[in-house]
Amino acid sequence: MNVFEAAAVAIRTGRKAALATVLAREGSAPRHAGARMLVWSDASIVGTIGGGEVERRVIEQALQVIVSGRPVLWSAHLTRDLGMCCGGAMEVFVEPLSVREPFVIFGAGHVAHAVAPLLAGLDFAVTVVDEREDLATSERFPGCALVCDDTLAFARRHPGGADTWFLVVTHDHALDQDLCEVLLPKASAWAGMIGSRSKATKFRLRLRNAGLPDDVLARLRSPVGLDIGAETPAEIAVSIASEVIRARRGLSRPPMPLSER
Repeated sequence: MNVFEAAAVAIRTGRKAALATVLAREGSAPRHAGARMLVWSDASIVGTIGGGEVERRVIEQALQVIVSGRPVLWSAHLTRDLGMCCGGAMEVFVEPLSVREPFVIFGAGHVAHAVAPLLAGLDFAVTVVDEREDLATSERFPGCALVCDDTLAFARRHPGGADTWFLVVTHDHALDQDLCEVLLPKASAWAGMIGSRSKATKFRLRLRNAGLPDDVLARLRSPVGLDIGAETPAEIAVSIASEVIRARRGLSRPPMPLSER
């Protein structure tokens, strides 16, 4: 597999990766301008920009870029900065691939209707799941995948994944709880549930009594959304999207007080 084939796989499957391209070199350096290397999130690579200390440093940069989502321009004098005997210099542009991570919204009501387009605009591949065919329509959710099926059954079938995001915003509290019990043990990038602090506290107690360990319960973001005083579905959608951006950038949200857990 060459670098471009690997990049296509990353974009198609949602697997996180960064692309490193040699922009310039001076003097004696391992690769010419235009050499490329793709770096996966597990630090494995496709292609090469020359090996050795140069490649090791660029892989480190690429892993940071994958997390931050922001490109960097890396440059170094190979002897002065890296202790290599080549004597040249290299400039490498490291950019995250535009990968659309899967974001599954359970529920197709007012909040889902408001938040889905925001998440799609943030380059998530949004899927809306609701068995109510009159709500889960392409007219209400343009650009989103729709699953008109038993919501809980779909959740049980879903494999999860380290790059998958879950949001529970259904019309039924009992269904919300059942979904959390099914989804939280699965691998995910993030899992949120709409509701008041009182609802979130009761749910955590019930889920703990159902056998979910504390480290699994800690994955639940509820009440979901940053506290901006949101009331309307549109405002709630903005608060949820804001928390998602914060989580994707690797920034933590202040934890819920112990008295409310």
